[in-house]
Amino acid sequence: MTLNLEGRRAMVTGGASGIGAACARELAARGARVTVADRDGDGAKAVAEEVGGEAWVVDLSDTAALDSLVLDTDVLVNNAGIQRVNAIQDFVPDDFRLIHRIMLEAPFLLVRAALPGMYARGWGRIINISSVHGLVASPFKSAYVSAKHGLEGLSKVTALEGGEHGVTSVCVSPGYVRTPLVEKQVAEQARVHGIAEAEVLAQVLLAEPAVKRLVEPTEVASLVGWLTGPDAAMVSGASWTIDGGWSAR
Repeated sequence: MTLNLEGRRAMVTGGASGIGAACARELAARGARVTVADRDGDGAKAVAEEVGGEAWVVDLSDTAALDSLVLDTDVLVNNAGIQRVNAIQDFVPDDFRLIHRIMLEAPFLLVRAALPGMYARGWGRIINISSVHGLVASPFKSAYVSAKHGLEGLSKVTALEGGEHGVTSVCVSPGYVRTPLVEKQVAEQARVHGIAEAEVLAQVLLAEPAVKRLVEPTEVASLVGWLTGPDAAMVSGASWTIDGGWSAR
């Protein structure tokens, strides 16, 4: 593996598990000093210790606390997210607001905090972990789908503003990934679809992709790593799907 990030700093939100932990390992293997940001302090510290980085225990739902933040990082991976599954008329308004704070407001504030340093150095990589649901919709996910669509837009604007400063911005948009976030929604999916939990994988999670399996966190992280490398210097403003053909429909 090329040490294209040697001497660089990286930050990964939601880094204590799943996609975030896989990204932290990938970026560290490429030479970066990684800050693992997560509300789960023990998990963040464990991953940080594993990759020789540091932990930042932070609740990204408290967006007001991020207003004056300054981030000294060369690579920012906005990955943190949560999920709620319900019909619009039954969706709890505070759950909708919470998802938007964590998955759209917080990424905006983190990008805002990181850009001045990136601009000063003339180099930066912003990688937003979106979702196929940033490109298409599914029922019962009004908050998640709208937040991810917003993240895609934020990423494009960042790309347009950052290009002249050596900063690229992209989205990585996977289908369902084998993570705790996906595992936790099985019961909710069964309830809203009126099916047994054992049927959720085939009838919901794998109904749309042509490739009938979950995405692995390491597959997402591998793409994230490549996007930080020299061959991706002209990759900006795009959304890179890793969804088994779901978005081809």
